[in-house]
Amino acid sequence: MGILITALLMGLTGSLHCIGMCGPIALSLPLRGNNFTQKITAGLLYNLGRTTTYSMMGAFFGLIGQSFNMLGFQQWISIIMGSFMIASIILPSIFKNRLKVNLNFLLVPLRHAIQRLFKVRSYKGLFLVGMGNGLLPCGLVYLAIAGAIGVGSFYLGIAFMLIFGLGTIPLMLMISWVGNVLTTSVRNKMNKVIPYLVVVIGIIFILRGLTLGIPYLSPPKEKLTPVSHMSASPVKATDALKHPCCQPNSAGSQIKNAK
Repeated sequence: MGILITALLMGLTGSLHCIGMCGPIALSLPLRGNNFTQKITAGLLYNLGRTTTYSMMGAFFGLIGQSFNMLGFQQWISIIMGSFMIASIILPSIFKNRLKVNLNFLLVPLRHAIQRLFKVRSYKGLFLVGMGNGLLPCGLVYLAIAGAIGVGSFYLGIAFMLIFGLGTIPLMLMISWVGNVLTTSVRNKMNKVIPYLVVVIGIIFILRGLTLGIPYLSPPKEKLTPVSHMSASPVKATDALKHPCCQPNSAGSQIKNAK
């Protein structure tokens, strides 16, 4: 449960970053100029589209994390993902210069598709615009994906990205309904909180992988890996076979005693 709270905090605080990245799209949503009900519907559909894409990402990357979990590497994956989050803040030059990937061959068609959907001016188009927007490059989303891998579960991966996406909605809805009410200076000041939050979340993932037995923060290994709970079942089955009624000669001996 604690790990999902971190996803919500990441989404709520990270929505300040979303204003700069996705704010222009939210401000120019089709149907925004009509009545208040249509404004609300347009903003909700757009943001639910983004959250749907994030949830699908959570399913994919959560499944990857679960595969590592089944191989017995969940602790290490949680530690590695937490370390990645911290390193992305402490060593940003490495991530900017050495991990740069040219994705223009994918981004150009995606941006053209979003532009075409804007011209449709329909509720379905708004939802699809949000889904497409969720695929655009975003450093904060990459960190959330690292979290989805780190939880080591298909369903938890979906939940992590879903709650992260829901956390970004309130501020993004405000932007699409009433415009950008935060000045640049205010956003810059509030954005300074994000790196500290990412480091804290990274530390939480590392502690989770260390399985120190801290409630809600670093659960013991047997709770982190449910496979260990199943190890007791063969022993119980063996003990059951030792019961006198299960012995091959027990029935015969009881008949002889009766005679």
